[in-house]
Amino acid sequence: MAKEEASLNFLEHIIEEDLRNNYKLSDLCFRFPPEPNGYLHIGHATSICLNFGFGLKYNAPVNLRFDDTNPIKEEQEFVDAIKRDVQWLGFEWAKECYASDYFQQLYDWAVQLIKEGKAYVDSQSSEAIAQQKGTPQIPGTNSPYRDRSVEENLELFEKMKNGETPEGQHVLRAKIDMASPNMLMRDPVMYRVLHKPHHRTGTDWKIYPMYDWAHGESDYIEQISHSFCTLEFLPHRELYDWFLDQIYDPTKLRPKQREFARRNLSHTVVSKRKLAQLVEKGIVKSWDDPRMPTIAGLRRRGYTPESIRNFAESIGVGKRENLIDVSHLEFHIREDLNKKVPRIMVVLDPVKIVITNYPEDKVEWLEAENNPEDDAMGTRKVPFSRELYIEREDFKEEANRKFFRLTIGKEVRLKNAYIIKATNVIKDEAGNILEIHCTYDEESRSGSGTEASKRKVKGTLHWVSIPHAIETEVRLYDRLFVEAAPDAKKDTDFLEFLNPNSLKIVTGYAEPSIEKVEAEDKFQFQRLGYFTVDRDTTDSKIVFNRTVPLRDSWEKIES
Repeated sequence: MAKEEASLNFLEHIIEEDLRNNYKLSDLCFRFPPEPNGYLHIGHATSICLNFGFGLKYNAPVNLRFDDTNPIKEEQEFVDAIKRDVQWLGFEWAKECYASDYFQQLYDWAVQLIKEGKAYVDSQSSEAIAQQKGTPQIPGTNSPYRDRSVEENLELFEKMKNGETPEGQHVLRAKIDMASPNMLMRDPVMYRVLHKPHHRTGTDWKIYPMYDWAHGESDYIEQISHSFCTLEFLPHRELYDWFLDQIYDPTKLRPKQREFARRNLSHTVVSKRKLAQLVEKGIVKSWDDPRMPTIAGLRRRGYTPESIRNFAESIGVGKRENLIDVSHLEFHIREDLNKKVPRIMVVLDPVKIVITNYPEDKVEWLEAENNPEDDAMGTRKVPFSRELYIEREDFKEEANRKFFRLTIGKEVRLKNAYIIKATNVIKDEAGNILEIHCTYDEESRSGSGTEASKRKVKGTLHWVSIPHAIETEVRLYDRLFVEAAPDAKKDTDFLEFLNPNSLKIVTGYAEPSIEKVEAEDKFQFQRLGYFTVDRDTTDSKIVFNRTVPLRDSWEKIES
């Protein structure tokens, strides 16, 4: 038991303590409450895994609640994208809820607070209200409208609701304490006037609740037991509790807000505002551009739900913010794909080799394992002919002893095929290599059982038969920023740290086994990395996105 307790994170300790004291297992209910003002990113993914993970562990419901209280920024497109992302990650919500579902109840409670003298309509400008709030060291000063009568407040608030007052003329504020050391308790705004149509309620409402007013009350309506937020909401907890105090019925469950540290990912930004900038300025093509840290972008790049869930579990939850190196996320996708995807041969920077002693009209279909990690994936046939492509970097006319690839006079093995030896090169007038001429050992075919096939050579190269090669577009994606924490320097624009080489597009030549691929099919390109088929693929052109190289190419650069 002690060992099991020790393995719990601090949020699980909170839940377990509540279960021992005043909660029943049937009381537990969690929620994931995104605002539909953009696409979800990797930070949201870890929060999704956290809350839905608690639901699975305790067999408790988890609600998907959209915090849709700002019609200026929110759209149905984002609602749909969020639902797709949560389902793709492998989770199902108990109820699909919206803060807008509770607009009438929130309004009724606000009227109740006005009647009790705990809320008032303020007719000052937002600038004046901000100035009167004071500073953490200097108490705020009361609004000149703070002591309006209940009757006047009710009349003005109804006019706000009916759209009879222009935007910015009035707000509704809670009457708490302008001298509170917590600035958020200094008469916070509960409602503002917005004459904007809402994506769900249309033009029914002309006033919209602020986040702090809607959040806790929505938790209460849904009977959420534990409302887990990131650390920036810690100062909001006092206000969360104050608002609940005003409407709490002791016969019902009272939600509890607790906070955990945000887990930031290196070489990226996760601010929705900054991600929107990348899209709006055309730095990336869309919210699901494979360089984006959005869940949609990661999916398009080739990440799997399992890899993201494993990543989230491995970094855990803590009480202090930290920067997680993106290589940790990349490790989990390599670990996942290595076990489950077929391995094929694709050449990205081709140079032609001609096997001069191989018959011109001969084609062999050689046996190749689809994945040596899983025998159940079987084998495939790969064509071999006189003329092949290999990677340009796999050949040097002259090389030192540490170069184990193809060079004049030395032998290498072609993967699943024969041992070859380079004899000479053919160049153009500028000295560029046009062809590499080789000979092959006819007895050395892999798996043939001959003595020659068992001969050991130090280098093994991937290759593609030129007559059978399928031309593809290959998008080589890399990290979007060269700086580990691009938005950490307040005096520097994060866009200054953009990686100019975050995307390189090349033409690749693939073995014919890929002819029937579909979007999101995944492969290991042998010796190169993991790739996925992009949705831009058509009947006439296959497009691959590089998910990750086989190894972390940034490790040496940053060490």
